[in-house]
Amino acid sequence: GGGGDWDAHSEIKSNHTKLAQQVDQPIAGLLKDLKQRGLLQDTLVVFGTEFGRSPGAEGTGRDHHPQAFCAWLAGAGVRAGHTHGATDDFSYNVATDPVTVHDLQATILHLLGVDHLKLTYRFQGRDFRLTDVHGEVVKGVLG
Repeated sequence: GGGGDWDAHSEIKSNHTKLAQQVDQPIAGLLKDLKQRGLLQDTLVVFGTEFGRSPGAEGTGRDHHPQAFCAWLAGAGVRAGHTHGATDDFSYNVATDPVTVHDLQATILHLLGVDHLKLTYRFQGRDFRLTDVHGEVVKGVLG
């Protein structure tokens, strides 16, 4: 979009500082408005990335990093203020409470009132579903 390039590979600190300043207040305003109107209890807000970023510099910047990434959820039954999982001291590998993409998706579906297990269908001898027959609801993030 017009907000800038979050997929930056260089000048990470200056680029992301500027971008974060552009989104912090609007996101806080959205959450405050939803809560004030009594809508946050029924509205799920998901803020995530398509992948993580490598913790160290690679040439002039950082590259894609499949080992760890972050996302945050709010509203619709999410435990407010809860932090789930952590990386190691180098932000390279997941150190505690790993959550797979399938777990995150199962949890989001659960918060939306959908049992991902009931979405299973068989085709050509293989079971399929949105969570690719994987994933468990992360109970620790539920309020």
